[in-house]
Amino acid sequence: MSDLAIRHATREDTPTLGAIVYAWEQRTQWMHSANDAVEIGRFIETAFDERIILVAGDPVSGYLAFDPKRQRIGGLYANAPGHGIGKALMNKIKEGRDYLWLNTHEPNLAAQKFYKREGFVEVSNEGAEPSNNVPELRMEWRR
Repeated sequence: MSDLAIRHATREDTPTLGAIVYAWEQRTQWMHSANDAVEIGRFIETAFDERIILVAGDPVSGYLAFDPKRQRIGGLYANAPGHGIGKALMNKIKEGRDYLWLNTHEPNLAAQKFYKREGFVEVSNEGAEPSNNVPELRMEWRR
């Protein structure tokens, strides 16, 4: 999907982004969230001014949230994993950068496999966030 349209998100996209995350959580047996799609969208909107949020597709089928101050990818979600959406978003955020890092859930082996293909390496075990109690791994990428 190299021709997949990537653009900066607008605040009007946040309900869709919330729905994408919520759908992922519903498909993921080990992820238990107390938030619905609307609440997740509101959470994304609170970070809007501090993040670069890229969306893919029309209609939006995936997004990547990036904290430029910390060089941290805070979220990468797609409606249809395995169809090039994540790769397109990752390629875009790597442009002009030499270093990125992220946390990924320890049980999310598919995500870890994807990040390794993208050149990320595991550097530490971060433990579990209190909000979901799922252990996370820190991974880093360097050009």
